[in-house]
Amino acid sequence: MQDTKYGSHSNTHPHVNNLSYEQNIKEIESSNDKIEKITGKRTKLYRAPYGEYNNTVIKAANDKQYYTIQWSLDTLDYTGLTGNEMWNRLDSKISKGDIILTHNGTKHTADSLDMLLKNIKQKGYEVVPISNMIYENNYKIDSTGMQIKNN
Repeated sequence: MQDTKYGSHSNTHPHVNNLSYEQNIKEIESSNDKIEKITGKRTKLYRAPYGEYNNTVIKAANDKQYYTIQWSLDTLDYTGLTGNEMWNRLDSKISKGDIILTHNGTKHTADSLDMLLKNIKQKGYEVVPISNMIYENNYKIDSTGMQIKNN
């Protein structure tokens, strides 16, 4: 079985809503092939670039047995916000189960991550790998890529 601890974000970071089913499959699988070549493991999670999801993207991921994931809070770190500005965005909005979007290679994310994580923990939240938050049974994916537990 593929490992749910690892995830893919596409091969070339395209706007996947503009791609065909076959092109979406190629993006997912090409990325996964590279990850497997380096780590020896295939992924099970997929988060589409730009948070774009539509029925084609979701079908492609599902047909290849990937769990799609989506964030619920955006730090806007890619706009150059400082760590304090990112925290101000999160502080009053954060709740149990949130998935927070950050990026590598942005101006302040790396040097702010320790502070952000400490603040999240001080509010009483536990920081866990995304794989701990995936519904593996009895769920559906809506058109935004969000997993929704069936009642």
